[in-house]
Amino acid sequence: MRKISIIAGSVYGNAQHVAEEVSTMLSDESVVSEVFTDPNVSDFVDAEALLVITSTTGQGDVPPNLELVFDELRQQSPSFENKPFAVAALGDSSYADSYCGAGRQFFELFTGLQGKAVAPMLEVDAIETLSPEEEVVPWVKAQLKVLSE
Repeated sequence: MRKISIIAGSVYGNAQHVAEEVSTMLSDESVVSEVFTDPNVSDFVDAEALLVITSTTGQGDVPPNLELVFDELRQQSPSFENKPFAVAALGDSSYADSYCGAGRQFFELFTGLQGKAVAPMLEVDAIETLSPEEEVVPWVKAQLKVLSE
C-alpha cells in the first residue's frame, strides 16, 4: 500500500485543517499519510502518491506557502511518470475566472509532468460549503483504492 503525501496550500489555515481531517480518515483506514505545509521539491518527487488540498489566493494564485516550490517544480520539470495524484481545490465561485485557480495550476502541472490523475479535480465552493472537509474527506475516501494501491 502506498504512503500518501498530502500537500496543503493554505492562506488562513482552512486547507490545512481539511488536510489534517483527511489524514485522520486515512489513518482510520490504515493508510499511512503525511501532511506537508512547507514542502520542497523532493517531497513531491519522492512521494508514492500525491494529494494536493489547496485554497486559491489573489487572482487565482497558488498560496504563499506553496508558491516557491510550485515555481521550482515548473522549472525543474521532474518526471511524475504514472505517479498517482488527486487535487482538491477550495475556492469561492464569486471570484469567477480565478475560482479554484491554484488547484487547476497543480492539476495541469502534475498532468504535464506525466502524473496519473486518479479523478477529475474536486472543486469545493465556499459559497455553498461552510465545512469543506465534509466534501473532501468522502471524496478522498472514494479515490482511496486507486490512490493508495
